[in-house]
Amino acid sequence: MRQISKSQAHHLRELCQALIALESVDECRRFLTDLCTPGELAALADRWQVARLIEEGVPYRRIYEKTGVSTATVTRVARALSYGEGGYRAVLGKAGKSILSSGTAKEQDQ
Repeated sequence: MRQISKSQAHHLRELCQALIALESVDECRRFLTDLCTPGELAALADRWQVARLIEEGVPYRRIYEKTGVSTATVTRVARALSYGEGGYRAVLGKAGKSILSSGTAKEQDQ
C-alpha cells in the first residue's frame, strides 16, 4: 500500500470504525453504494470474488476465464493474500466460510 499522510490515516481509521458499526448487509451495501462510484464497487466486488476463488484453490487462469478480471488483478490479490496486511485472511476466516459454501456471486446470478 502506498504511504498515506497522518490525516489520511486518521480518516481511514474513522472509515473503518464506520464500517464495523454497520449492523446488516443491507446497511453496508447502502453505505458502500453512497461512498463509492459504481466502478469502484465493481472493482471491490471483483477483488473479493478473486480472493474467495484463490482461497478455494482455483488456478489463476481459470479465475481470469471465469470472472473476466485481469490476470494482473488476480496476481495482485494473490500477493495481498500471501504478503499483505492479513485483511483478506481475517475476513475469509470469519465470514468467508459461510460465504464460500453459498457459491460465488456469478454462479448465484446464473
